[in-house]
Amino acid sequence: MRRSPATLEIPLEHVRALIEGATEAPSLAALAHAAQLSPSHLQRAFRRRYGMSPAEYHRARRFGQFKTALRTGAAVADAVYDAGFGSGSRVYEHTNRLLGMTPASYRAGGAGADIRYTTTRTPLGQLLVAATGKGICAVTLGANDHELEQRLAEEFPKATRERVDHGREEWLDAVIARIASELGWSDRAAPDMPPLDVAATAFQWRVWEALTRIPSGTTKSYGELAAELGKPGAARAIGRACGSNRLALLVPCHRIVREDGTPGGWRWGVERKRALLAQEEQRKAFSQANT
Repeated sequence: MRRSPATLEIPLEHVRALIEGATEAPSLAALAHAAQLSPSHLQRAFRRRYGMSPAEYHRARRFGQFKTALRTGAAVADAVYDAGFGSGSRVYEHTNRLLGMTPASYRAGGAGADIRYTTTRTPLGQLLVAATGKGICAVTLGANDHELEQRLAEEFPKATRERVDHGREEWLDAVIARIASELGWSDRAAPDMPPLDVAATAFQWRVWEALTRIPSGTTKSYGELAAELGKPGAARAIGRACGSNRLALLVPCHRIVREDGTPGGWRWGVERKRALLAQEEQRKAFSQANT
């Protein structure tokens, strides 16, 4: 017999407490046994109640501890172990999927951060990629270097910013090469994704990660993505999460459109969004015609 939302409250709180008290993520089967629910029922109910799966909740909880330690001045190595990751590589284990909760400075205006950046020309205009010592912190598009550098200064007014030549910085070059490969601007294979250094809420990370799963040449509406994340009616929240994305092209928020199919806005210009979507649709059609 299916329980009502009211009768689920106590077992879900019990499951949440078990997750928060665990160093290693408990298995879904173990949590379902503790809640006296089937694993699939628990997964759905937990996602409806907390906006993420039990495994995602555990990961977000640990990263919350990790970020708190960083903000209070702990050394990265100490923060890694205190949060229960066991090794630094565990912190970055999700970056092959592009997104995971990676370290961020979380300092207002980038105070104390040393930011290196470079720019390059693309079919969509000038591209700027910037990184701190912990990871990529910004990927932006603009008309020229002056515009992009001014935007970077406004976003990180208290950081030390240093321009480096294209081809002289491994992380920056890797992002440029990855974007060029994935968007068909280069025939070279996409390199591994460097770690990210972007502050965000757990909900924003969920939205951004979902965006990376939208195939090139495909679009979804804000409402469709909200429903996919188990948050029907949260289309506006999805829009705000897309609007807060600072990683142009890496997090493909350009693939989110209005309910009527029109492009809607984009942080880096609606005309660029139209051109990018048209390019991706053409590549998809060409690929399908040749398979």
